[in-house]
Amino acid sequence: MLTLCGFSASNYYNKVKLALLEKGLPFTEEQAWVGETDRSATPLGKVPYLRTPQGTLCESAVMADYIEAAHPQPALLPADPFAAAKVRELITFLELHLELVARNLYPQAFFGGTVSESTREKVGAQLEKNIAAFGRLAQFSPCMAGDSFTLADCAAIVHLPLISSATKIIYGRDYLADLPVREYLARMAERPHVQRVNADRKASTAEMLARPPKR
Repeated sequence: MLTLCGFSASNYYNKVKLALLEKGLPFTEEQAWVGETDRSATPLGKVPYLRTPQGTLCESAVMADYIEAAHPQPALLPADPFAAAKVRELITFLELHLELVARNLYPQAFFGGTVSESTREKVGAQLEKNIAAFGRLAQFSPCMAGDSFTLADCAAIVHLPLISSATKIIYGRDYLADLPVREYLARMAERPHVQRVNADRKASTAEMLARPPKR
């Protein structure tokens, strides 16, 4: 039995959770807030992490690759090596060049903090450049990498809404508006497993925001 550890307000947790659901794999969830994680399983204290019969894994990309290799059907990566690499390319763009850049805005956008003007300017310029490059790779036809639902969709579904929201809050406009992201997310929201992940995310976010601040 697999156990996914973390919390459903985390987009990286939800990326792995969505892959597990789409695979139809039995798994349990173990709530672990940041600061309350098992450091033997996740040395940096990050979520998510995954308990497997062989031991624990951390880092969502590693977990997704393990799940795909251990349970290849139904496939979330194409069998063709080049097509599989193109899926991983999209995930890298989504996470390294979009989400991790936009993450610098989250303290002010979502958590009542403040981001310096210089950071806002730097992040805004970087996002405009990176989103334009991502738009040349993403297909949205109807899925992120073409006809089939893949691990790239598991990433896009959980990361793109945060980027849209953060840029709207900080800059007054959605930096993803020139791409067919809204239509794509609406299509993906018709999938039952996406609906479950979104519902769990909303409940977990409310619980997270209600938690007393750390002293």
